[in-house]
Amino acid sequence: MRTHYCGEVNASHVDQIVTLCGWNHRRRDHGGVIFIDLRDREGLAQIVCDPDRPEMFKIAEDVRNEYVLKVTGKVRRRPAGTENPNLASGEIEILCHELEVLNAAVTPPFQLDEENLSENVRLTHRVIDLRRPQMQKNLMLRYKVAMAFRRFLDDKGFIDIETPMLTKSTPEGARDYLVPSRVHPGQFFALPQSPQLFKQLLMVAGYDRYYQITKCFRDEDLRADRQPEFTQVDIETSFLTEEQITMLMEEMIRSVFKTALAVELPNPFPRMSYAEAMNRYGSDKPDLRVTLELTEVTDAVADVAFKVFSGPATSGGRVAALRVPGGASLTRGEIDGYTEFVKIYGARGLAYIKVNDASKLNEEGLQSPIVKNLHEAALKTIIERTGAQSGDLIFFGADKTKVVNDALGALRSKLGHEKGYVNGKAWEPLWVVDFPMFEYDEENKRWSACHHPFTSPKDGHEVLMETDPGACLAKAYDLALNGWEMGGGSVRIHRAEVQERVFQALGIGPEEQQAKFGFLLDALKYGAPPHGGLAFGLDRIVTMMAGAESIRDVIAFPKTQRAQCLLTDAPSDVDEKQLRELHIRLRQKVETQVEVGKS
Repeated sequence: MRTHYCGEVNASHVDQIVTLCGWNHRRRDHGGVIFIDLRDREGLAQIVCDPDRPEMFKIAEDVRNEYVLKVTGKVRRRPAGTENPNLASGEIEILCHELEVLNAAVTPPFQLDEENLSENVRLTHRVIDLRRPQMQKNLMLRYKVAMAFRRFLDDKGFIDIETPMLTKSTPEGARDYLVPSRVHPGQFFALPQSPQLFKQLLMVAGYDRYYQITKCFRDEDLRADRQPEFTQVDIETSFLTEEQITMLMEEMIRSVFKTALAVELPNPFPRMSYAEAMNRYGSDKPDLRVTLELTEVTDAVADVAFKVFSGPATSGGRVAALRVPGGASLTRGEIDGYTEFVKIYGARGLAYIKVNDASKLNEEGLQSPIVKNLHEAALKTIIERTGAQSGDLIFFGADKTKVVNDALGALRSKLGHEKGYVNGKAWEPLWVVDFPMFEYDEENKRWSACHHPFTSPKDGHEVLMETDPGACLAKAYDLALNGWEMGGGSVRIHRAEVQERVFQALGIGPEEQQAKFGFLLDALKYGAPPHGGLAFGLDRIVTMMAGAESIRDVIAFPKTQRAQCLLTDAPSDVDEKQLRELHIRLRQKVETQVEVGKS
């Protein structure tokens, strides 16, 4: 029906007859001449409708927004001074010879160039929202990124293999989405949180290099960078070391950014241990564009009179300082605002010292209600370690280590971007390595896996799983970019006896091991190769590339923060017949019926 896309027509087509199809983006009547901006996925083309062709002109007069049109006309240059440098077709226009309305349209719920639309309106009318140029740009970028991943992995000998969507429920950190079985009453499939076990089985089966761009499902609380269903670039390979895997994946990410964005990322990416990242930045995915760092002062305040500091310092907690250069100019209102901010992360408050004169270690030079409760030796150590100068401000976090890290890590990033403490670089990747193998679950009084229970311990750390699990490090690695986790993975356990020892450290007994992971443990006994891999979050990567605020802006049909699809009104009720076939009865409805019967 057409010869070109709208956005493809340019000065090279002058004097040619073209046929375009698309939507009326905007119609303008300029005193007898009608201009139509015709839109398709590739862009806009300006159509000029002269009254010299009465039949065509009459149709143009009746055209409204979002009418689907077919236009045939001659390409000509725009008059001098009317070019639009922001459009690929900005040098030309099409003098319309024939105009056909392929379909009329009712008035859309909002204009495509309308700003400040509520997300509920956008998601309810997602089809119209997806027509907006920015959304089309985002999804085209997503396609380019996915294809860049595929081309790289194909060239490196990776094979795209699908894994099941209906599988067994296994503990992987978040709640599973369960699917009832009609054929097996009372039993359930689970939608996969990741293809983790299956890609390991593919390595045992000898496929050597696997990848898949696949949907994963987690029934968890949502926020800007989470969805109940999300997309992973899932990768696994055999006979490569931890170093070789990360270097290959680093090469891939550089290739993807160069292909999709024409961006050259640094080579090589810097590396940092988990312990160093947490100590300096309070985060295992630090934004290295922010120049602020945390400073350890726990030992310096262990004997001060200020119990807010000495309490955590003597009971296994952490006291850390965050120096803000020139921060003494912050108003009390701004400090109060930051105090409320850190409470989101569990902090009970935010102590601070304004350094008016760094040479005077007393209330004359240091302005803060807490100074009188800190002895001079502590103050001297704090000033020296932070490098504070006159005119600076020092914030403090004092609590359990996790609370301090979460609160000051978030505050560091917020302050950095709000007040300009950034290095000016657009992209700052970082490999974070040497993660702990286990973390202690205070609520359940047991050790849990930091990544997942199939992660291999560092060589020589196997014995620590039994003697000191907290000191055991894993062959695990995450790739962070600008404060976001792009992806992560590990070298896997390929020997059944090591996997069983990990389960023992996690308190998973033989019967539970066999019930939940028997198929994996059995497979490992049949000659499993050394293997490892990782998964990248496609949604997050495209969100960063697009400069979008939420991953919902790079997903065609996303869910809300309450895991609802406003477009299709899902989840929704199903009829009783479907429930009976699944041998399911809804308790709430049964109880309601009982109450009605009683009344």
